[in-house]
Amino acid sequence: MAHKRLRPFNTKDTYPEQALDNDLCQAVVTRNTIYLRGQVAQDLDTRVNVGVGDPEAQAEKIMDNIELLLKEAESSLQDICKVVVYLTDIRYRETAYRVLGRRMKGVFPVFTGLVVVALARPEWLIEVDIIAERQ
Repeated sequence: MAHKRLRPFNTKDTYPEQALDNDLCQAVVTRNTIYLRGQVAQDLDTRVNVGVGDPEAQAEKIMDNIELLLKEAESSLQDICKVVVYLTDIRYRETAYRVLGRRMKGVFPVFTGLVVVALARPEWLIEVDIIAERQ
């Protein structure tokens, strides 16, 4: 079975200011496992950044993106197994985790949180990486 790739794109469109030309996608489905690209507070259709400077708004948009991509992969939040959260500032932890915890209530994934120097764009404060298993 070939992998199913959802929402393919090229980095020259996503990062026009950079000299990149990489073919990527937002999600890969392999049999029953779903790998989501690290999600940030950017609209998946328009590429408009959401909640600039606001970690709560960014966390909400990230969860919206995750829900949308999982639905497109014929899955749901209940199928999430692993979450990795990247924060650019430890002070965003409580806010981000509160949103993610509320949106994933009852899911019980394994959860890893990291504080990093920066993400791909300076306006992104949070990135969330997901692995899910379809039923």
